[in-house]
Amino acid sequence: MANFWETKELKDFTQEEWESLCDGCGRCCYRKIIDGWLWWKKILNTRVACNLLDCNTCRCTDYENRFEKQPECLKLDRQKIKEFKWLPESCAYRLINEHKPLPSWHPLVSGNPESVKEAGIPIENGINERDAEDWFDFIID
Repeated sequence: MANFWETKELKDFTQEEWESLCDGCGRCCYRKIIDGWLWWKKILNTRVACNLLDCNTCRCTDYENRFEKQPECLKLDRQKIKEFKWLPESCAYRLINEHKPLPSWHPLVSGNPESVKEAGIPIENGINERDAEDWFDFIID
């Protein structure tokens, strides 16, 4: 039997299927710096995480209330997924939108929720923003 992410359009995913695309790497919860201006813009990734992210588990500590507690938290919405070019190239939301296959380490493919960590995908040595004075000190690109 074919996998739902290979046979359905994003717009047809159930909420449970949509949520299951998240591999649990936490990379979308790390702060980015936009460097440059107009067409010279570049997104710089940092090791500075949202204060709600547990940097060890790569999970939000208050997922249900994240938008109230962190107003800048962006909802990954099916209708707006094309706007999220800043997501990592390995992100399943981005891959499915670009009609690319999921990597072998993705939990939906491997059947193992720890496979993303075993593959070394999460950001190492993350720090919450409350503990970081200058984000430029934590650029990882």
